[in-house]
Amino acid sequence: MLRGWLLLWGALALRCRGDTAFLRRAQDGSGRCTYSFTVASPDEATCPDAGGVPELRAELAALASRLSRLESRDRGSGPRGSEAAEARDSQQVAYSELLRAKARLEEEKGRLEREKEELGRRLESSALELSRLRATRCPPGGEGPGRAPGKGCGELVWVGEPVVFGRADSIAGKYGVWMKDPEPVPPFTRETTWRVDAVGTEVRQLFQYEAAEQLARGYPAKVHILPRPLESTGAVIYRGGFFFQPRRSRAVARYDLRGEAVTAEREIPGAGYHGQYPYSWGGYTDIDLAVDETGLWVIYSTEKARGAIVLSKLDPDTLEIRRSWETNIRKRGVANSFVICGTLYTVSSYSAPNATVNFAYNTATSTSRALSIPFENRFRYLSMVDYNPSERQLFAWDSFNMVTYPIRLSHA
Repeated sequence: MLRGWLLLWGALALRCRGDTAFLRRAQDGSGRCTYSFTVASPDEATCPDAGGVPELRAELAALASRLSRLESRDRGSGPRGSEAAEARDSQQVAYSELLRAKARLEEEKGRLEREKEELGRRLESSALELSRLRATRCPPGGEGPGRAPGKGCGELVWVGEPVVFGRADSIAGKYGVWMKDPEPVPPFTRETTWRVDAVGTEVRQLFQYEAAEQLARGYPAKVHILPRPLESTGAVIYRGGFFFQPRRSRAVARYDLRGEAVTAEREIPGAGYHGQYPYSWGGYTDIDLAVDETGLWVIYSTEKARGAIVLSKLDPDTLEIRRSWETNIRKRGVANSFVICGTLYTVSSYSAPNATVNFAYNTATSTSRALSIPFENRFRYLSMVDYNPSERQLFAWDSFNMVTYPIRLSHA
């Protein structure tokens, strides 16, 4: 089409108009196809300026050649530009797909994390339920430890396997003390659970939980800040009071849980403290408090007793000593101790996996005897053992783990 317009424009430029026109197509000397358009002049037999025609024809030929090259360039560049545009479009599509895939993966990750959290909660719930079932099963040949006590008291004859109720989540909980009040006062109940992480020089935090299940999840309902730091793992909860040994003293103090203040404090005459007469595992366990069916006790030693265990009954309101017994059991020779029905029991080792309850001292008869009741240290670092008379179980702290032991007593 372009060539046709060029030839027509050339014919007009030559001003060679006439009634008859001829269009010829022939090959030139180089073999190329050429078109000739001829119009005869009606007025002139000859062209006076015919000498200029070759120059015009050469100019037209050059113009045609340039146009041809431009067309060729357009034809050549068109596809390349189209390919570049298509490549850019493809990249944009691919990028959009990647963004959508990333969004889907993020959504899937969030869903999986939510499922993981839910499974963790279910696992904790199942573990707690299993622990409760294990704790309430009947030991061989006697009443179940989870049941109410039978008539009167008896002697310890069996200790079951430990049941884990919770685990400390920091180094401060390597050893500590946890407990329930066997005789609580409102608003607290027998399900209210208490815990102290005892690692450190300024141990002041007493964690309160509504139930053992809350302790297992690690979320306290309240944290009490004691006015004085405590020492060792010998603390107990009894009748709405938290009884503990203030740091670097031979005193015993009562912290009222409702009033959140110390209501009584009294020194234990001659009692060793801060590493003078600890249990074999150490931990400044010179003064150890205990609770049984008959009330509040303190376990310690004195220079007069030459390191033997002294057991004293305390008034829970005034902390006055009502009566004391000096035993023949070396305090440094045992790992821990507890009191059941007025009888002191000791544990042979804090780290041996197959330890024993190895001695008993009966305050009713003021006599002691050797025992060999199997006692399992599952986690190999027993730092606290206490008896809970309302549940008839032992509460213990074994290397970050808060555990209970079912027990069986002989019939009175």
